[in-house]
Amino acid sequence: MIWKLRNLKYLLLLSVLLTAACATPLVPEVEEEEADPAEVAIGERLFQETRFAQFFFAHNGSQVNSPLPAGDPVMAITEAVGRELPGPFAGMSMNCAACHMVDQQLKIPEGGMRTYADFARRSPIPAREDGKTTAPRNSPPLVNSALPRPGDLFLHFDGEFVSMEDLVRATFTGRNFGWLPGEQVQATAHLAKVVREDAGQDPIAQQFVAIPYRVLLAGTDPSIPPDFRLPEEFRIDVDAASDQQVFDAVAKLVAAYVNNLIFSQNAKGEFNGSPYDKFLTINHLPRKPNDGESDLDYSRRLIQALDNLEEVEFVDPLSKQFEFHQQDFAFGPEELAGMRIFFREPDAIPLGSEKVLAGGIGNCIACHAAPNFTDFSFHNTGVTQLEFDKIHGLGAFEALAIPDYATRSADPEAYLSPTAAHPNGTGIFLSVPAADKPGHTDLGLWNVFGNSDIPKPQAALRELLCRRLEDPNASCTVQDLLPLSIGLFKTPGLRDLDHSSPYMHNGQFDTFESVLMHYFQFSARAREGSMRNPPKEFLGMALREEDLLLLLKFLKALNEDYS
Repeated sequence: MIWKLRNLKYLLLLSVLLTAACATPLVPEVEEEEADPAEVAIGERLFQETRFAQFFFAHNGSQVNSPLPAGDPVMAITEAVGRELPGPFAGMSMNCAACHMVDQQLKIPEGGMRTYADFARRSPIPAREDGKTTAPRNSPPLVNSALPRPGDLFLHFDGEFVSMEDLVRATFTGRNFGWLPGEQVQATAHLAKVVREDAGQDPIAQQFVAIPYRVLLAGTDPSIPPDFRLPEEFRIDVDAASDQQVFDAVAKLVAAYVNNLIFSQNAKGEFNGSPYDKFLTINHLPRKPNDGESDLDYSRRLIQALDNLEEVEFVDPLSKQFEFHQQDFAFGPEELAGMRIFFREPDAIPLGSEKVLAGGIGNCIACHAAPNFTDFSFHNTGVTQLEFDKIHGLGAFEALAIPDYATRSADPEAYLSPTAAHPNGTGIFLSVPAADKPGHTDLGLWNVFGNSDIPKPQAALRELLCRRLEDPNASCTVQDLLPLSIGLFKTPGLRDLDHSSPYMHNGQFDTFESVLMHYFQFSARAREGSMRNPPKEFLGMALREEDLLLLLKFLKALNEDYS
């Protein structure tokens, strides 16, 4: 059964008594469950809608309310690492939830809970004439993906989108839904047709409210339950509106739903669902930045407050049990030791040999500052280089010929992915590397930065890359900055990691133990000078293998029962 997904506020009942020096008991964080706003509830139904895809258009487009004679084969199973799970939308065509799952596989053997991600290394997509069967990347989790932030909003691994609505529009008209470049108008018209003609009786509608979209989106019919009555700003008369206006209204509703996917917080906006969060609470440690304080400065203030504690109280594993994780709900001495490594920064970069040998410096908050555990920016972790070298031999990625900006601009279709303006793009640098495809790889941000077919993020991306220049007098032209974008990918958050494996943009690692080992190895390669476009952050890391076990304990303390 597909549960109605609400941004539940878990009850965090803290019955621990403080020491005599601090005898006032903690007030339990009890949050009432509230119904989702109507735009979120309807956005969720649209998120699961299976009739917007090209496969439905091609096989059943004229009969919006009839089931497909046969479902898209890609929906028959859910591809997972080393196994196949039954497809929760078998017999239908592609929807958002096929790649961004939550509880659809919860009760399936070898399945489990997800934080709006899938189980594949690279997400399967509908078959079309281009021969592609997977996306070039893994599906990132959507929970916390649209959190408010002080800087610019970048979405997707390569920052292609600057708003959730833009991302939704591109998804509904893009390759993951089976549409090829140049078919956007057709895709838009098809989506509008489904919305106008929907009878509200398909299986997805039955999970929500069996009312046609045209009635729900108008928002005025007295038969609409209060929880589904849209505010004025989301309403639209789909019969009077153009196809594009209907399409934009749908994108706005789905964006409202995705923007609402946030890990558990209390009324103050403090995260409260993980053992780590409880540890901060019972020790009266600061739980979020002050107004105007950066996440990095907050992280430094937090670790200083921790160091100033006369006595540390740990989270008793008997105080609570996880429902969706096979681990104790605990934060003890090992988790604390891992936290100290995670938060520890270098005194100077590069590190001296003695510091490197001593270890214990994670420098993790340089990219994963609390409380969100991401800087919302882009970094090169070496994962593209690792995958390419595994296929083509050690050193192959360092020797790979990558065109400069002038060369790429002179012939964009030779290097960049297909778009409506350049439908014959090869996409060789946004593709899955293979032994029979020399030169094919995924350079991440390089595909977006300076790409005239993707104008919206350019100014913000240029400013971001300019800030990384060591020389304040250095040129900040696109030509000079493009090499700095090689291998950069969006920094993910680290909350509830166990529900978003496999990890990295290409699903390279099955476990977070292997991710940590990768950082251990590639920080050494950065120091040795054998990593292409190395991040400065790696030069400030000094880890021993025994540090990795403690870091893993801390990261597992960021897990929570998302629902």
